[in-house]
This record gives sequence, structure tokens and C-alpha cells, in this order.
Amino acid sequence: MNGLLPVGVAAVVGACVGSFLTVCVARWPEGRSVVSPRSRCLNCKSRLAWWENVPVLGFLLVRGRCRRCGERLSAMYPVVEVAVALIWAGMTSQWGVHPEAVRGSLFLTLLLGIALTDARQYVIPDEFSVGGCVIGVALAALPGGPSLADAVLGAGLGFGLLWVVAKLGRLVFGKDAMGGGDIKMMAMVGAFLGPAGVLFTLFSGALLGSAIFGPIAFRTARLVPFGIFLAIGAAVAYGWGDPLIAWYLALLGMN
Repeated sequence: MNGLLPVGVAAVVGACVGSFLTVCVARWPEGRSVVSPRSRCLNCKSRLAWWENVPVLGFLLVRGRCRRCGERLSAMYPVVEVAVALIWAGMTSQWGVHPEAVRGSLFLTLLLGIALTDARQYVIPDEFSVGGCVIGVALAALPGGPSLADAVLGAGLGFGLLWVVAKLGRLVFGKDAMGGGDIKMMAMVGAFLGPAGVLFTLFSGALLGSAIFGPIAFRTARLVPFGIFLAIGAAVAYGWGDPLIAWYLALLGMN
């Protein structure tokens, strides 16, 4: 029972963080404050009661509709709240009451926020990328993650590599091959994962993005939300990067 208590507390905290994340995803890309005004129905503009903002439960109590006008509420809210609750509970289940549980939870939450904003509006707010980079470097002082030197080096490598790719794209194709949001996002990834994590994230993200969106983008000149694939690659790098790298090196006979 004692082992379940921290996991349960983490799930509740995660649901609250997820609720705040939905506000960030909706407002930051538009340059709006996440503090005010209070949450309201997008259709009739009526303010939500405090209990309607309770993660997951508030959505269920109003049956997914505004109490005033009956407009259907976005399912993104409870889905993200549950997802972040599972992230925080999962990290606590794996690490226990340990700084790495907090570091991993924050990192995966930031990645989810980045993926959502990039998918919805083709933008990665600085609050996620630059703010996340600062958090990653600060948390490097805690046990369990990369050293402070690795965090700083990783942030510089992540930013520098994608900056070079963007400039080469401008030189060769006459347009940026990489958005500024992606560049700053990789600085954040490097701050959390270090240099090796940056390389793994770029490789896996590029591989996944090329396989899924490459043919579509080539034929239609459609914008590709590359941040989604970088976020997936970074999550894989955090969870399974070391064993996957070891397996690949063994496959090549280099381990």
C-alpha cells in the first residue's frame, strides 16, 4: 500500500499538470496569457465554475458539454489530463520518490506539449523550448540525469546541428529546411538527454518523419510538423536510447 501512495499522488499531480498543459497548448501559440482570463466556453464565452476545471472529473460531470449553451467541449482536455497523469504515475512507479521521476515527468510532459502545438498550429512556443532548456540545465544538478557539463554540451549541440541544417537548406533550396522552433526544441532535448540523446533523437525523428510525411511533403509541398517526430524520437531516446544504441552497435560488430 505504501508503494502505491506515491504513485497515486503522482497521478493526481500529473492530472493537474495536464490540465495546465492544455491551457498552455491553447494559449501560448497565440501569445495569450495562461493566467488570465479564467477558462471559459469558446462558444458562449461564459466562465467555467471552479469544479468544472477539476481534471477529468469536471469534464465527466458536465458530460463533455458547456452547461450554458450545450456546445460540445474538446476531448483534448481529458485525454491530455489522463496522458500526463499516466506519465507522472509511470515515472514514479519506475523511479520511486526520486529526482529522476520528476525530471523524466517534466521532460515527457514538455514533449507532449510540443507535439500538440506543432500538430495543431505548426508552431513550437518558446515557453516549451527555451523554458524547457533552462529547466533541463537546472535539473542537471540533481542525481539521475546527465551531468551539468553534458546538459550544456547537449543543448549547444542540439541547437547547433539544426541551425546548420537550416542554413544549408536556405543555401541549397532557397528556403529554411528547419524551423526556428525545431532548433530551439533540440536545445531543450539536449539539456535533458545530453549529446548522445541529441544524436539519437535526430536520427530516429528524421527516420520516422521521412517515412510518414516525406512522400506527402515532396508531392504537395505541404508543411511538415517535424516537432512531432522529434518529440517521439526524444521520448524513445529517454526510455530506450541506451539499449537500442547498444543493440545497433552489436549488430554492426562494434560492441
